[in-house]
Amino acid sequence: MHENKEIYISPFSTRYASKEMQEVFSEQFKFRTWRRLWIALARAEKALGLDITEEQIAQMEAFKDDVNYEVAEERERIVRHDVMSHVYAYGKQCPAAEPIIHLGATSCYVGDNTDIIILRKASEIILKKAAQVLKNLSDFAMEYKDMPCLAYTHLQPAQLTTVGKRAALWMYELSQDVLELEHRLDKLLLLGSKGTTGTQASFMELFDGDEEKIKKMETMIADEMGFPGVVPVSGQTYSRKVDAYFLSVLSGFAQSAYKFSNDMRILQSFEEMEEPFEKNQIGSSAMPYKRNPMRSERISALARYVIVDSLNPALTAGTQWFERTLDDSANKRVSIAEAFLAVDAILNIYINVTGGIVVYDKVVTRRVMEKLPFMATENILMQSVKKGGNRQELHERLRTHSHGAAAKVKLEGGASVCPQIRAITNASIPVMAHIGLTPQSINAFGGFKVQGKSEEAAKKLLEDAKAVEEAGAFAVVLECVPAKLAELISKSISIPTIGIGAGAGCDGQILVYQDMLGLFSDFTPKFVKKYANVGEMMTQAFRDYIADVQEGSFPAPEHTFAISEDVIKKLY
Repeated sequence: MHENKEIYISPFSTRYASKEMQEVFSEQFKFRTWRRLWIALARAEKALGLDITEEQIAQMEAFKDDVNYEVAEERERIVRHDVMSHVYAYGKQCPAAEPIIHLGATSCYVGDNTDIIILRKASEIILKKAAQVLKNLSDFAMEYKDMPCLAYTHLQPAQLTTVGKRAALWMYELSQDVLELEHRLDKLLLLGSKGTTGTQASFMELFDGDEEKIKKMETMIADEMGFPGVVPVSGQTYSRKVDAYFLSVLSGFAQSAYKFSNDMRILQSFEEMEEPFEKNQIGSSAMPYKRNPMRSERISALARYVIVDSLNPALTAGTQWFERTLDDSANKRVSIAEAFLAVDAILNIYINVTGGIVVYDKVVTRRVMEKLPFMATENILMQSVKKGGNRQELHERLRTHSHGAAAKVKLEGGASVCPQIRAITNASIPVMAHIGLTPQSINAFGGFKVQGKSEEAAKKLLEDAKAVEEAGAFAVVLECVPAKLAELISKSISIPTIGIGAGAGCDGQILVYQDMLGLFSDFTPKFVKKYANVGEMMTQAFRDYIADVQEGSFPAPEHTFAISEDVIKKLY
């Protein structure tokens, strides 16, 4: 943990990126790689005939990892050049080798070749972590491959898919990113030793114009650093398009993770699935009940950063002047490192989430069942066409009926709401009317009172029933209406009547299951028949449970698991 609280510290160092990835972009890794490159250069130059001794190379080897930072930093304050400062510091440790360190090379020999090595090393970490995500998703997909769930197009329920199939979509997109990164690594080459303008002029001088020796020298350096070769042509630097290519791939990783995280956030709001939630984790400082998808939200946030950051090397590559300019340096130091650090952080979270996704199967099933009648329309359409039906005509009929069923309305009121009933039904939305005691107007009636008992009131209810039928209602609810009046109304209209406290003369009946089972004891309407007294049973059960817990009789021995006394004794 960083102790200095008075200066800015990148959140990538304190909150997000792994130690492994931070080490790749550390000063330590960079400067040790510089020294390995200087050793590789000296070794190749010696093998090809330059006056370099084994003692000089051995001295360089002895201090390749022991970087004397204080000397380099003090020298840089004087000369204002980082590479020459480290050449100086290395020479102080290796006095015999001092004359030949960096011989024939430019700053880009160590700077750019190191950047290429860092690109490779950081990419290997990304691939390793992506492989773990794919493993997690594969396990999850196989576990839930047979669980049906709603698929969504336009974020609206569509046909069914499976929970596992959706995971396969996430896998496929991430696998494409992996393949693209592997391709870029396969094509990655060192800059080599190209000199100040890419002509290798200094090496032509050192090797007396022997081009074959110069080519051999680059091959030897590439071999020592573990690369298949060097770029065939360059200015002083390797093409900055390489950086653009790699950040484009990282943007792809971010896009795939972004898609996953958004899907998870939506599914969590549907209560179908949930990212891992730790026992003591707090979802909201103000709303204790909340279980916010914080990990997925962080993936989304970091993904946006990477996608935007990928523009930096693209703009840098397009604005390089001739053989070299230095306006790439400051941008490159930040954009490349932070893109890798951010994707590293994204994948760390991705691994965590996919390793512990919670599926609420009952919710998934309930949501499927709610929409299942509509899901069948495609099958109905196909079967009907097979039996000789017209696909277009059948599609229109199914569309009209399904939209109507999905959008049906219950409208309270009689003649006064008939204009609304007409307007709604004209829009192909079915309306069920509701007359008598209308719950939304309960206060206007002075409470739960029977409606239609006087001649005038009874006549109005009969007229209301006829009016809503004429307006287009497909059925009418009669609530708290005298039985004989309800029977008369049912005989006077052709649409079905549904009774709630309206007698047996209606076409159908409603009895709320909470009333049927006696779950509530504070108020029981006259028309309710209790088929069970579950409320009393539940209340007594709760009381018994509380009493048992308070007196310590629950859980009893029969509700617990045993362990050997010998094991317990050994723990003391």
